Amino acid sequence: MYCEFYGFREKPFNITPNPRFIFLSKNHREAFAHLLYGIDNHAGFIELTGEVGTGKTTVLRTLFEQLDERGHRTALIFNPCLSALELLRSINREFAIPWEGLTSSELLDALNRFLLSENSAGRTVVLVIDEAQNLEPQVLEQVRLISNLETKTDKLIQIVLAGQPELKKLLNRPDLRQLSQRITVSYHLTPMDFEDSRAYIEHRLEVAGDWRAAVFTPRALKRVFRWSGGVPRLINIVCDRALLFGYIGESREISARMVLSAIAEIRREGRGSAGFPLRRALPWSLAAIAAIALFALLRSAPGKPAPFSPAQAGRSISGPAVAQLPLSGELGNAPETESALTAFNALMERWAVSPVSGQAALNSPRDMGQQAAQRGLMLARYHGSLYQLVQMDYPAILELTLPGGAGKRYLALTGVEQGKFLVAPPLAGRNSLSEAELGNSWSGTAWLPWKNFHNIPVTAAMGANGQEVARLQQLLQEARVYNGRITGVFGRKTAAAVRRFQEAHGLAADGKAEAQTLLLLYRAGGKFPVPALGKQGGMQQK
Repeated sequence: MYCEFYGFREKPFNITPNPRFIFLSKNHREAFAHLLYGIDNHAGFIELTGEVGTGKTTVLRTLFEQLDERGHRTALIFNPCLSALELLRSINREFAIPWEGLTSSELLDALNRFLLSENSAGRTVVLVIDEAQNLEPQVLEQVRLISNLETKTDKLIQIVLAGQPELKKLLNRPDLRQLSQRITVSYHLTPMDFEDSRAYIEHRLEVAGDWRAAVFTPRALKRVFRWSGGVPRLINIVCDRALLFGYIGESREISARMVLSAIAEIRREGRGSAGFPLRRALPWSLAAIAAIALFALLRSAPGKPAPFSPAQAGRSISGPAVAQLPLSGELGNAPETESALTAFNALMERWAVSPVSGQAALNSPRDMGQQAAQRGLMLARYHGSLYQLVQMDYPAILELTLPGGAGKRYLALTGVEQGKFLVAPPLAGRNSLSEAELGNSWSGTAWLPWKNFHNIPVTAAMGANGQEVARLQQLLQEARVYNGRITGVFGRKTAAAVRRFQEAHGLAADGKAEAQTLLLLYRAGGKFPVPALGKQGGMQQK
């Protein structure tokens, strides 16, 4: 209903899982790493627990995407409210082996033959049972018997039990101690912290639609976090309703007041209360629907309010007064497009490519990306801490939010020298800022121009093959994280090397060679001309 107003291609906060919106917080990455460790090391039994809505399904989806078909056979049992016999039949059916009309012993024999065949072929068989807290004790005993299918040296099947915290209580029963003792890898997924919650909201808004189609103010983000407790499903519910209130008020800026109104309405509908997970989602109230319909009617009638202008959406932030910030002077008075152009050209100079003409309009990072592509460069989005950004050692375009100013401003971070951050253009006659001065206005988002010297796909992952993958393996060798052969096939060894490199550089260790991983790989080898924050006026090349 509000998608057209904001310019969204789809609703950003649906509670239905959508692979396009997958976001891995620190906790999700840790959970994923535990699962992958257990599977890679053939632990046998792996346990994943978490409250409703914390993102267990997201972790499991990421796991299934990571396990390549050539090296794994996977099956998911989502509705385990079955008898022991029905569970066996469901497992065999998922693995596409005989299951109809067979007895328990015949089903186990067929499963055992399948597992031995896969083991001989060098493939790992993975069975995931979701919502496992609903399993009856006798069914769990059947699961334990399945785990007995093994060789003298190896487990033939890796079983992941995923469920709510009640699963832990169930496994602590005395009659299930044999199963509980076999669980060697266990992880409890907790809600996200504030920083991850903020990044999660911004990620979903960006995936859903146009650049800055809607903006949650800092106070609004804090209200969302306080009510949701960092539970992704609760964040989705309150943000969806807050966008509705923004639509009714014809405002693309979502304020704390709108979030409070959304929370009040959700509570009236009985959806849940602050900090508690939801067991189900109720329909919208008739009053809300009537209000939306009335608003739509008024919008189409003569004398409707003037259309919303982006200039009305000035984001407020907490922090020192305007006079205390050197950023608020000439940069605050400059138009957004002018600051973007100046910052962008400052980094084009560092990359030794032609600047953008003053006639060109850079209205958003999307425009910057297009201009970068015309110069043989790419533009990677970064969101995180200033410390991590400096650790990457790449000149960057910082996105700023100034007190009392509408829209964004941009500043080029060109270097770090004696504890000061070197910036362009100079502000109030100064070309450096302290961490406090910069941190008060920086939004946490930056844009890094970089060059993909080998044209390696930024989505390179398990199963990819070709000359580009061979070049990626060469980069990993030069970074001393890969000692295998250059095969041109993105297999488990290559993915493991990518993960090692990512972990060493503070990136999400997902095993995929995305933009930030590639730009740091080009830096690590020391063979490519890449500008650095530590060397002004030139390229770093060993």
